[in-house]
Order: sequence, then C-alpha cells, then structure tokens
Amino acid sequence: MTNRIGTLLVLGASGDLTGRLLLPGLAGLLASDRGRPLLLLGTGREEFTPAAWQKRVRDAFATAKVRGKLVTATAKQSRYVTADVTQALDLEKLLAECDGPPAIYFALPPAISAKVCHALRAVELPEGTILVMEKPFGVDEKSAAELNNLVRSLVPERQIFRVDHFLGRSDVLNVLGLRFANRLFEAVWNSQHVERIEIVYDEDLALEGRAGYYDHAGALIDMIQSHLLQVMALLMMEVPATLHEADLRDATAQVLRATRPYGDPVRYSRRARYTAGTLGRRKVPAYTKEEGVDAGRHTETLAEMTVEVRNWRWDGVPVTLRSGKALGTARKEAVITLKPVPHLPDGLKGAETPDTIVIGFKPPRIEFGLDVNGPGDPLALDEVKVVADFGTSELTAYGEVLGGVLDGDPLLSVRGDHAEACWRIVAPVLAAWRKDQVPMNTYPAGSTGPRGW
Repeated sequence: MTNRIGTLLVLGASGDLTGRLLLPGLAGLLASDRGRPLLLLGTGREEFTPAAWQKRVRDAFATAKVRGKLVTATAKQSRYVTADVTQALDLEKLLAECDGPPAIYFALPPAISAKVCHALRAVELPEGTILVMEKPFGVDEKSAAELNNLVRSLVPERQIFRVDHFLGRSDVLNVLGLRFANRLFEAVWNSQHVERIEIVYDEDLALEGRAGYYDHAGALIDMIQSHLLQVMALLMMEVPATLHEADLRDATAQVLRATRPYGDPVRYSRRARYTAGTLGRRKVPAYTKEEGVDAGRHTETLAEMTVEVRNWRWDGVPVTLRSGKALGTARKEAVITLKPVPHLPDGLKGAETPDTIVIGFKPPRIEFGLDVNGPGDPLALDEVKVVADFGTSELTAYGEVLGGVLDGDPLLSVRGDHAEACWRIVAPVLAAWRKDQVPMNTYPAGSTGPRGW
C-alpha cells in the first residue's frame, strides 16, 4: 500500500476494549519515536458531547503514563460521531469525516462486526482503507471462511488486520530472535531431540467482569484457538528467509496446516472450571455464581489439549496447550523438554533429569534446566537452572499492533487461512466437549487446578 493511514476510526468506541486497551496502546505509540499525527475518530450509538468524549480519551491516555505534544494534540483534536454502524448511510457519513485513508477498528462483538461488513458492501471505501478486526474470527471453520470471503470482497487480504495482541507482545516475539540468531537451538529443534512441548498460559485472575464474552467462548476458544496456536506456530515453524510478513506468515501457515489433535480428543483433552476460593486476599465466587454467567452453558475456565505437527521436523512430538483462569500461580511460558542422552557413562550418578528450555512470556526470560556435576562428589549430577532475562518493548501489545496497522504492515496480524486452520484444529475437541464425552472437572479458585492434573 502506498497511502499512509490518516485516521483511526474506532467502531464501538464507548466500550471496554477501547478504553482499557486500545486508547492506552495508542497513547504509548504516539509518545514513541514511531508516533505521527493522526485523527482519532470514535463512533457508536451512545451520545457523547465533544467535551465528554475528549475527557474519555484523555483519561484513557493517562493510564498509559506517557506524555508528549502528539499525545495531547491527538486527544484535543479527537472527535466522536453518534451513528448506527450497521447502516450504510451512517457509515458513509463517518467516512466523510476521515482525513486520508482510514484504519477502521472493529471494537465490536463478532456478530455486529459481520453486520457492519455487510453494510460496507454498499459503501465506496477510500483507496487504502484498512479493516482491523478482533479475534475470535468467526465461531467455527465454516463461519470464519464465510467472514473471510466477506471482508475480502471489501479490501484485499493485505489490508485486513485480524488482531492477535499476543503477536504484538515483545515477550512472544523474542522467540524469533532466540531461534534464528543462535545456532545452538536449531541443532536440537526437531523430533530427534525434543520429547515434548508445553505452551501454558495460566492466569491468577478470575472472570473480572467479562462474562458477556467469556461465557460464550470459554478457555479453549478464548486462549488456545485464538492465541496459543499462533504462539506454537512461531515456536515450531521452519526458518523463513526474511521476517517480511509474507515469508513469516507463510512459514507459520505451514505449521498450522500440519497440526492435528494428538489422537482421540476424548483422551487427549481436559476441561475444568473453578469453584469458590481465594485469590490472594480476595474471595472469589464459583464461576457459575459470577455475575452474567449461565451455569447451563457448561463453560470451562481451564482447558488443555494435546496436538501434533505432522511434518518431517516434528512428527510424533506431543504439544500440550493449556490455559486457565483463577489459578493460584500465574504461569505463562513455553517448555521444551529434550530427550534423555542416548548413553550416560558408568560412574556418573544422581538423579538424571531431562534437559529443558523454558521461554517465559511473563516475566520474559529464557531458562535452561541442565544436569551438571554438583558440589562435593565430582561425579554426582545435580540439576541447575541457568536464567537470562529478555528485553521488553516500550510499547504495549496493542501499541505494537496499532503501529503495524498505521504503517500498513500486517506482520503482527493473523492471515485469513490461519484463522480457518485454528478453528479446524480445535473442532474435534469442541465436538467431544459439546457431547459431554469429556468430564467437566472442578478446582478451587487459587489452587493449582483439579486433582490429578
């Protein structure tokens, strides 16, 4: 694309996503050396006076704890237009308010986003318009394909940004530098040396008022389908020629196309939800008692499934993806466990433990678990941990994502075929769960999870 984005048009600008994540991320971007002048235009059905809207923007910007002339000017010049964005006439009026090609950010529920796209078919979009859509993209593989066809009828694929804020996190992107700038790792990054891989994103937060979305999604869709499969693809892809978006996304697409459940989903998946407990000093009700939750939906708050990547490099290596809420300890990391050495010389003694490579996402770090000669008996083996911290970006994940959007670089967005592949991968597990073929376990909030896990 040759046209530079001049306007960020936020649909659903009065919602939680905009105030809590999008606007603070934008403020950080504006305050950085990547910031540039931009019209921020918000819209929704709610009424805002100019003063009330600008106060909302200033308050959200303030949470980013950044300052700068560009931050102040953007808030001051920002405008809000009350509109029904499912109506073509209202969309035409909004586009007339934009300066230069707009990036249209769908801070809306998926069903409303689809209605907006249908309305946009009756509107002439400015050349260079970018569409930015939050995940989950669709509700299954079929609906994701239909939505892909719809948005591609509006703009080319390269102008469609399906946001996965995990891909904007510096701690996830550290995987690229670790793998491809160090000869040490590539030599063992295959099924000949790796026994298993775990990608875990356990949170010590409960529902936190997100029942409206979460109770319809659950941990499998919210985290594994939407995010952890993308992390897995980065971790297990072949070495790309460049980090240009085409090369990188082609490489991750190959991983996703080769991914299947590791055997029977009934055997290789587990689900659970939290009961009443304590997180820190805070008492937490059972998930089914949380405000806005329908207990009859059987929504899980902890999900685990095992997959395999059926290609030359990874065939036979189980990859376990897990994510849960209201757990006693936050654990956010990928663990690569290596196979035992083929022969341990006689004379070395002690508990031999498998070598591990741990890539931490929060906090960002690299940790090696190794067996070495310990103190005392020089032939006795002890396990040691070697840890190094990763650097972090000055921008939040949403700041990084918005930077790519405004530069017209889709590197940190999810391509259409990726979205469809992720739904295909989880479909057998979702089907087994909906038939109650996998039991719903329970665990007290603040615990490590169900007994036996």
